[in-house]
Amino acid sequence: MSKLSTLERRSALTLACVISLRLFGLFLILPVFSVYAQHMPGSTPFMIGLAMGIYGIGQILLQIPLGMLSDRIGRKPAITLGLIVFAVGGLVAAMSHTLTGIVIGRALQGMGAVSGAGTALAADLSRDENRGKMMGIIGVSIGLAFLLALILGPALESVGGLPGLFGATSVLALMSLVLLWIIVPTPDHAKAPASAGVGEIMHVLRDGRLMVMNGSVFFLHALLTACFVSLPLLLEKRMHLPVARHWELYLPVMIVAAFVMGAVLPRAKEIAQGMRVILACVVALGLALLGLAVAGGQWAVVAIAAALFFSAFNLLEATLPSLVSRLAPKAHRGGALGAYSTSQFFGAFVGGVVGGWALGALGVAGVFGCAAALTLIWAPLVAWGTRRIVASQA
Repeated sequence: MSKLSTLERRSALTLACVISLRLFGLFLILPVFSVYAQHMPGSTPFMIGLAMGIYGIGQILLQIPLGMLSDRIGRKPAITLGLIVFAVGGLVAAMSHTLTGIVIGRALQGMGAVSGAGTALAADLSRDENRGKMMGIIGVSIGLAFLLALILGPALESVGGLPGLFGATSVLALMSLVLLWIIVPTPDHAKAPASAGVGEIMHVLRDGRLMVMNGSVFFLHALLTACFVSLPLLLEKRMHLPVARHWELYLPVMIVAAFVMGAVLPRAKEIAQGMRVILACVVALGLALLGLAVAGGQWAVVAIAAALFFSAFNLLEATLPSLVSRLAPKAHRGGALGAYSTSQFFGAFVGGVVGGWALGALGVAGVFGCAAALTLIWAPLVAWGTRRIVASQA
């Protein structure tokens, strides 16, 4: 088994700091937004879902161009551009007093589309046999950022309100930018060959194996965003748990999820093993969402379902980008990971819109039910993809 080199270890830890710091700012909004947005001018369930999901539109438009740009000019300059735009969007949202203004700010934040270039940078700084480990370290850091945000978000909102949380996203993005240039190693940059035009890039993106990965991350983030349209309301209205105490559920749940990821991820070193993990996670997500839909006010059911959901989510967050980086041609890795991130945030947009609609039409339980139904489409896609990908490796 290959061990991480000194450079790979340093790259993994420092890049994890950069990525998790920015995402921590984004995650701060999730546990409180749907609760407090109800009391804002112009608030409707649809507008709440739109404000949560509109972030994905900018990502859809710019994730592939920035990923391709990073293939040409280098990862760090492309990431720098995205982080600056993201910080501006946070300031716009922080200064807004209506949901419409927040929608505009969130859309601008989405235009800071750096996920594809960031993941490509991680891939550039690791060897093929160690890429899964590196993505795992980054995945753990994202899970930790997620946990801390779920715990600290309600407390920080009580101090600075929603404007304070959005302002914090901008500050954290600028901190990430400083760390990017000070502590993250710069890889030897090999530009995409001059013959690699848009047509060749599109040929790579039509690869059926990559399409399975892109479809999977689409569904994953659609489910996550829809879940957070409804989960804070479930805890407040059905469980009678004030927002400031939501950490009492999130803390033990995320600890369980971290242990599950630590136990399972090292067993998914090969591509075939990774595909089997993905299929198992899809089934787990469907069961978890069904549990949340029927839980009512039962603490045990909510806790078990939430632990199952976030365990599967964290595993997929670490496994999917690792597989994409290994399946994509090296010269076009930025473009391929840009497409992957585009699918991720398109899923976030769809999840927000569908979650907002379902909340208004079907109520809190209906959001979870609609999300669970999406796994019935996702599971056959992964099963087909597993056979195709395993056959291509034979």
